[in-house]
Formats: sequence, C-alpha cells, structure tokens
Amino acid sequence: MTDGYTNAELEALMTDTESELVERKSVLAGSARERIREAICAFANDVQGHARPGVVFLGLEDDGSPSGMTISEQLLATLADMKTDGNVLPQPTISVNRHVLPEGEVASITVWPSDSPPVRYGGRIWVRIGPRRGLASAQDERILNERRERSDAHYDIMPVPGTRLEDLNLRRFEQDYLPAAFSREVLAVNDRTIEERLAALRMTVSLHDPRPTMTGLLVLADDPQRHLPGAYIQFLRIGGEALTDPILDSALCRGDLMTMTKELGLHLRSHNRVAVDLKGPLERRYSDYPMPALEELVNNAIMHRAYEGTNAPIHVYWYDDRIEITSPGGPSGNVTVDNFGQPGMVDYRNPNLAEAMRVLNLVQRFGVGLLIARQELRDNGQHEPEFDVDQHRVRCVIRKRKRPDASG
Repeated sequence: MTDGYTNAELEALMTDTESELVERKSVLAGSARERIREAICAFANDVQGHARPGVVFLGLEDDGSPSGMTISEQLLATLADMKTDGNVLPQPTISVNRHVLPEGEVASITVWPSDSPPVRYGGRIWVRIGPRRGLASAQDERILNERRERSDAHYDIMPVPGTRLEDLNLRRFEQDYLPAAFSREVLAVNDRTIEERLAALRMTVSLHDPRPTMTGLLVLADDPQRHLPGAYIQFLRIGGEALTDPILDSALCRGDLMTMTKELGLHLRSHNRVAVDLKGPLERRYSDYPMPALEELVNNAIMHRAYEGTNAPIHVYWYDDRIEITSPGGPSGNVTVDNFGQPGMVDYRNPNLAEAMRVLNLVQRFGVGLLIARQELRDNGQHEPEFDVDQHRVRCVIRKRKRPDASG
C-alpha cells in the first residue's frame, strides 16, 4: 500500500470523476493554494463518514490527463508545508508524493480523516458535498462534534474530572481567544452560541457535555492548576553549577498559558546579561542566551509534555554555565528516543493544545521550533541545545555563550 492506496488505485482515481474522495488541480496558480487547503480541510472532516483517505491531485486536467507540470522537490515541499503552516487546524494527517506517468508528472496529496474533527481552514469548516467542497452547515458541525466525542480522543480534549463550565473565563474566550482564532468577517456571519463555539474549539467536551477539556482549562481557566496540579513551570536561578548551590531567584509560574509564559519570560529577561562587542566597524550586542531560542524551547516543552499520570511541573533551572529545561514525559508517536530532534521527525502528544498555542501566537509554525532555536543559538555564537531523552522525561541543556575574553 502507498499512502492508503496502491499505485494502481491512485492511477485509477486520477482518471475517475471528481467525487467526495477526489479533487484535481491542473496548476498551482491563482487561488489554487487556497482551494487545495480547502480540499484538505474537507477531506480531513470526512463529514459523509467514508473512513477512507481523500486525494488532491495536482497536475491533472479535468479529464484526468496530465497538464504538463514539472513536479519538483520544491513543489512537493510547498504542498507538504500546507500541513504545518498553521492554516489548517488541527493539523491533518497527509502525505505528498510524485507520480511519473508516461504522459507526464503528477503530485498527490493524500488526506486521512481526522480523529479530532471539525478541522478548519481560515477559521471555516469545509466539507465535501459530492464533487464540490462547501462550508459546513450547523448540522454538519454537530455531526463532526459528535464524531469527535465518540472517538478515542487525545488526552488534551478529554474532560477533566471535577470541572464545570464555570471554571472557564468566558469573557477571555469571547474577547481574546475568538478574535485570535477567527477573522472579523467569519465571526460576523457565525451565528453559533458560545456553548457551540466552546465545543467546536475543543474547550469543552461537546455541546451536550460542557465539561472543560484539559486544553480549555490551560487556555481559559484563571487557575488551571487547581485541577491540573503539575501544569506549571518551576524556575530557579542557581548561583553555581550544581543543584546544591545557593538559589538566587525562584518562581512558580502558574495561571493560564499566557500568564504562565509571560511570568517566566520576565524572570528569564531579568537574568540575561548583554555584552557589547566593539571590535570591527559596527557595534554588536550579544546576550548570554538569545530570548527567541529560550521561548521556542520552553513553548516546545509546554506543548509536548505529558499532562496525564503526573503532577510534575516543567523545570527551568538557570545555572552559571547553562540553562536546563526538563519536561515530564518522553517522546510520543513517531518520535522516539533514537530519532528525537532529527529534522522532519515531528509528532504531537497534545495536538489540540498545539492548535490553541498557535492561536495564542505562542507558536508561529508547527514542526520548526527546534530549528529556530538552533539557528538563534548559532547566530548568537554558541552551541546548539543538547538533549537527554528517555521514556519518562526530556531534558534540554543550553550552554551559556562564552565571552570574547573568556579562556578555553
């Protein structure tokens, strides 16, 4: 099998009529990128319940004959990036391939039905209606929400015991989260109730079960640690290179995601010294640690840590010679102890939390956080982060930048 279909099945689909499982595009021009994303969203929602992958073919005319496109590696990368660029949420499972036929080349994007619908593109829920795609009706949305409720959901959208709708700050949801999640135009035409919106964005289990999910608590609760005791960050500034050395500063960063990360950021900035390099024609400034790298690594820990079965927080320990970020829970999914940190190896223990962090602008693009951190550290003249990984925790070590006059 290849991407859910054999090669023979894919070639048969190329010449078949467009349907609820097939869409064709001749070129990647004009509005084709938007239409392809809409199709990916619609196939991932699988509102008809086919339980089979849908396929978007690029480089095919309406009659199924190749259009003469050259399917380059760059084009394939552009298509694959539609999964991780944060426009289609939650991230769909897709695979992109090139097919060389006697008449020409064709690219295929195979999209699996989501186990956590509804999936949105640009804040809108797209579904397949026969050979066409369209916006979901209220009934379509109810079907998708109920399907998610029945599925074996990820822990981050499971109900948290002992919680009630009243635990969520609904004003924050309406005034801050919704405008960040959707454009003004989408909100203007959306006549859903606040309960329906909470359920659709996975802040609650469903319209019929308004208990907050783990993601809902972390995003909207004023005190999520009341129900998720380990969902905070412990910060220590240690005056030395060993844990037994004196503690110069400490903080328990608590509250919702935005409050927690802002408080930690204040402590990190307060201890981050900046040196001025006067050598050369231009003055250059270097910090002990580049803040963008620290932010990416901390947010990566928040996104990927285990929240179930542990009350351990994330530890951010700042020593004289290094910073250590330790998060509970080892790798998950396709990421293993052996391939952790390798380019292209990405999976999500908490995909719905990842979506919320994207809405909150704590994550700009999926799958590139470690790449950004590594580049920021290189640009600052220091080593890339080191990772110590096992099945129970991930420890990231960032070495302090050596001063120009430092020995060794």
